[in-house]
Amino acid sequence: MMIFILPLLGMAEFSLSMRRGVYSFDAYVSVLNDPAFRQTFSYSVMMGVLTIVFGILLVVPTAYWVRLRMPELRPVIEFITLLPLVIPAIVIVFGYIRMFNTSSWLPLTGTNFGTDILLLAGYITLSLPYMYRAVDTGLRTIDIATLTEAAQSLGAGWITIFRRVILPNVLVAVLSGSFVTFAIVMGEFTLAALLNRPAFGPYLQLVGANKAYEPSALAVIAFGITWACIGLIQLVTRLQKHTKEQR
Repeated sequence: MMIFILPLLGMAEFSLSMRRGVYSFDAYVSVLNDPAFRQTFSYSVMMGVLTIVFGILLVVPTAYWVRLRMPELRPVIEFITLLPLVIPAIVIVFGYIRMFNTSSWLPLTGTNFGTDILLLAGYITLSLPYMYRAVDTGLRTIDIATLTEAAQSLGAGWITIFRRVILPNVLVAVLSGSFVTFAIVMGEFTLAALLNRPAFGPYLQLVGANKAYEPSALAVIAFGITWACIGLIQLVTRLQKHTKEQR
């Protein structure tokens, strides 16, 4: 705890020392008043939300279907979802640039919208190891075969089963993967920098290279966002347990 907490306290103390001789929030005011901060932060939040939504739509049905009907494919899916941990992000982004540049068959890098699609695809790829394992762990805790058969016996279709039976039972696992994904998107630098998008990660690097106190303030803000996500996970977990106990 000392190794973990002391550097954070030192960083927080330094971020409050912009005004000589007294503690102040001048560094935070400077950061929050910077138009570039608001632009990059809002952009990364938007990309984080989109990454979570499309990640859930991709991972949850896949993990559910593989566990229910194709268990022999689990090793293959697990291997595929581990690849982003093995292949560096810089390799992925250079592959995107090579395949989708303005002289290729699909010139996505020629427009901001196309580049945003590539960045979103990259974020989803980087989040796969965490999102898939969180969802797969959640599915292990429930009897999906029995739940599916019970729902089908009551006339439910696949969309209804997924939306009203499976997803609520793995909500905590989905939220865990979602918050990890959000933290990855907010701090990711390589994809956004090489695709030249106005994301929060490159802004952190730019401020860190040119200013003294503001980078510490930004780091504290980013750390606070991460802890807020962890707190939300704990809150949802407790609420879900309380609801189950009442039932």
